[in-house]
Amino acid sequence: MSGDVFEELPFFQDLNTAQVGLIKPMFIPCERHTGSVLFEQGDPAEYLYLVISGEVTIHYKPEDGPSMPIARVRSGGVVGWSAVLGNRQYTSEAICSDYTRMLRVRGRDLRHLCEDYPETGILILDRLAWVIAERLHHTYEQVIGLLKQGLYNGLPSVKEV
Repeated sequence: MSGDVFEELPFFQDLNTAQVGLIKPMFIPCERHTGSVLFEQGDPAEYLYLVISGEVTIHYKPEDGPSMPIARVRSGGVVGWSAVLGNRQYTSEAICSDYTRMLRVRGRDLRHLCEDYPETGILILDRLAWVIAERLHHTYEQVIGLLKQGLYNGLPSVKEV
């Protein structure tokens, strides 16, 4: 993967040369084939993944129901933000639904960056918050759709009069 990815992805845009120099060594390129599991719900939360190309599907399994897909993360999106938040475990499962190229960073490394370089840390956290908020908005819409579908599937059909 070329170093140009730092200039292409919105997550890194508008960072100055010194800031890119601080964070670039922390992000390790990785790739996974279709069907690869990045992590399972309940696994130790260690890495944040930034999707360069491909797609990762996020699945959530509530205690009282089957696993359901809640988000599809594509180029520019992030997966595994539990690791940055300091959570001990991932709260969902991430599966590559296509051949996927990513950048991977240890959550603890980003937390240390925020402590050691607050100005850069604030920019990174702001970008992360924006990406998370965007996904949560779409996840909300998907969950509402699944709930409506489940409700309507359980109701008898209504004939028009």
